[in-house]
Amino acid sequence: MPGSWGHLAARFVDAVTARGLTPAEVRIVQKWSGEGPMLSAFLAQPPLDQRHGFDSASYVAARAPDRRDLIRAALLHDVGKRHAGLGPLGRVIASILIRLHFPLGPRFALYRDHGRLAAAELAGDDKVVVEFARHHHGSRPPDVDPGEWDLLLASDRARSPFGADRGGQGR
Repeated sequence: MPGSWGHLAARFVDAVTARGLTPAEVRIVQKWSGEGPMLSAFLAQPPLDQRHGFDSASYVAARAPDRRDLIRAALLHDVGKRHAGLGPLGRVIASILIRLHFPLGPRFALYRDHGRLAAAELAGDDKVVVEFARHHHGSRPPDVDPGEWDLLLASDRARSPFGADRGGQGR
């Protein structure tokens, strides 16, 4: 299930103001993800999800720079959202319908199930990468360290370091 209403509202603002990654940021993503399917999945996302993944991974990298697995978990946790093909307004509608337990059409169901979809795509990666993708809107799996889980959850709520003015570039 998607996050709290406040989290969703903040993510909507982020979505409509998202700026694409700079070439330097893409090079950082390449370093974090490696070449291949993980990078391809990340780059196939719309700019708003790339920005969120990058901000989440940056949050983890600043606190656990030697934990490439946790950085990748933060970077890639939402790659399943791209399968729904929803823009910001569609995501708002999907989130409301999910919260109110209304029946969902196919694209909204894909959006709801983005964690499961991402986990399936990431199946060959470290366990924490797969488990965070699958469960980031739910409870911590028992085989994931509580401190690591808390760091990853905090990264999912991290916002751009640019603050209210978004660095003057319209995030």
